[in-house]
Amino acid sequence: MTLKLKLEDGVHEVEIVARRPHLTVRIDGRLHTIADLGPAGDGSGAITFDGARLPFERIASTGTTLVRIDGRTVAVDVVDPFDEGAGPGSGRDEILAPMPGAVVHVHKAAGDPVIRGEAVLTIESMKLQTTLVAPRDGELVAVLKGDGDTFEKDEVVARLAPAEGDQ
Repeated sequence: MTLKLKLEDGVHEVEIVARRPHLTVRIDGRLHTIADLGPAGDGSGAITFDGARLPFERIASTGTTLVRIDGRTVAVDVVDPFDEGAGPGSGRDEILAPMPGAVVHVHKAAGDPVIRGEAVLTIESMKLQTTLVAPRDGELVAVLKGDGDTFEKDEVVARLAPAEGDQ
């Protein structure tokens, strides 16, 4: 899974390469090891990044997370792939399963209105629960999976009515 993170100095691609024995990530093509992530429920903790132990503080605000690490505060935004030039026909009408798994909860039904980012289904894969959200505002025309149903990676699990201009 690759994420794009926007920092003050630009956009960086972050890919999770391995989770065990330590988290290994590829950031802009370079491999890094993150160990001892530790609890950060209160927004503070410490990580070991490429062998260096770094205390951090995290403050979530509207859409942006502020991270103070190594004496410096940085604003971090996750780049939404749908905001990167997605237009008509870009697949924004379908919600795809990011990995194989099973549905553990259906939040919305066909005919329900949804807003971008609203929960549609909660899935479980490899004991990890993930909430699949609406990629844009609209109306659900189909929820193709129910509680307990299984699916494959990239399988369509829900559909929105076509956006104006897509019809």
